[in-house]
Amino acid sequence: MKIHKEGRRILFVTLLVLIALNLALYYWNKGNDIVNYLITGATVIIFLLILQFFRSPFRHMFTHEDLLLAPADGKVVVIEKVHEPEYFDDERMQISIFMSPINVHVTRNPISGIVKYFKYHPGNYLVAWHPKSSTLNERTTVVVESDAGPLVLFRQIAGAMARRIVWYVNEGDEVTQGEEFGFIKFGSRVDLFVPLDTVVKVEMGQKVKGGETVICQLKV
Repeated sequence: MKIHKEGRRILFVTLLVLIALNLALYYWNKGNDIVNYLITGATVIIFLLILQFFRSPFRHMFTHEDLLLAPADGKVVVIEKVHEPEYFDDERMQISIFMSPINVHVTRNPISGIVKYFKYHPGNYLVAWHPKSSTLNERTTVVVESDAGPLVLFRQIAGAMARRIVWYVNEGDEVTQGEEFGFIKFGSRVDLFVPLDTVVKVEMGQKVKGGETVICQLKV
């Protein structure tokens, strides 16, 4: 496991602040060992919690042109037919993955292909499971023309805790299944929109791993 590049600066600054805080408190609490031990323990826990947000474990990934892999770690919270208004303006099957604060926050390309559309939307920070978070929250929308043919839309969505979305793709880019396409700092949600005849391979409440779990199979 390694630390993701998006977290290295944050972790370095946090470590310096916590060390300075501990030194200052030790100075003002000389002779009070119990309080000092409690403060040290609390700051270590805080640092470890932030550290786990930015972990980037190794994944055994494979590529297959008609299979969509999970774009993120988390739990499947939506599997339903919806109207997708931004790009397709028709009905699609939506599959959503909720990322809790303890999940890996890397987001990965669910399929290989060419990026046909990309747009960043500033927005609100509703809780990620709110029905309107997919259209009202800060988010990015990526549409890829898959190697298998069908167009696939996936969307990073910020939540109540997530305050910054990072992306590494632009229109015209060629992307490879399983590779990173972005990062949601402190987690949130990723939505997938696929053709209605797509065969869904996951169930509601199922825990998935980004780049490893097969989410669905395209009809080609």
